[in-house]
Amino acid sequence: MNNDWNALASMITDALHLDVAPVAITFAEEEVTDVSSFDAPMSVSASDGRSGRVPAGCVFWVHAATRTFSTTPADHGNCSVGSLTHGLKSLDDVGGNEDVSELLSSGWVTMDMVPTIPTVKERPVSIIYGPLAETPIDPDVVLLRVNGRQLMVLSDAIPGLRIEGKPQCHIVAVAKEQGIAAASVGCALSRARTGMQSHEMTCALPASKLSEIVRSIVATAEVDGVVAKYAAKDARRFV
Repeated sequence: MNNDWNALASMITDALHLDVAPVAITFAEEEVTDVSSFDAPMSVSASDGRSGRVPAGCVFWVHAATRTFSTTPADHGNCSVGSLTHGLKSLDDVGGNEDVSELLSSGWVTMDMVPTIPTVKERPVSIIYGPLAETPIDPDVVLLRVNGRQLMVLSDAIPGLRIEGKPQCHIVAVAKEQGIAAASVGCALSRARTGMQSHEMTCALPASKLSEIVRSIVATAEVDGVVAKYAAKDARRFV
């Protein structure tokens, strides 16, 4: 891709005033030996056999804001939904799991919704996460953690930005497979597992288009700044 990921990370962070560093996500077709593996211990297996190094794949996003690491499909295994959206397991593989049964019985999702959930098509051998500014390889997706104001800028800057709901993790598949920027208002499953604050949302950007997207974000943020200054000045008449 020949992009300066460090420069792009700095530009998008400054333009949006991000509180959390942009995260690079890379789906690798072969084992990556020059990136350290995520080293948390595997959990005790659930009654249905689920296990993993974190409660759900979206938890890796939190760790990836500060360090780079690689993960295997087994590391993601505790969350059936995330394993499905990231192409790590099929619906047949996870359909009988306890967490899927709980989501279905509660009405959080219905069986007719499940086949429509976007997923990564090819099963990766590993998934690499880390700060965009220090990514050792060209990523597939860049993930942002944003608030309402930042999403406002993104919505103006990115024509066709999709605003999605649950499950939050499927926006990664949308960005990777469809080359479309997608934001999520979040989901109860992910918020409980990641500890994301109520005002936080996420946005997944296709890395192949990041340079173009960042230029548009910078320009949009500058215009918003001009308008905000005017509005603030104009509002003084009402004090």
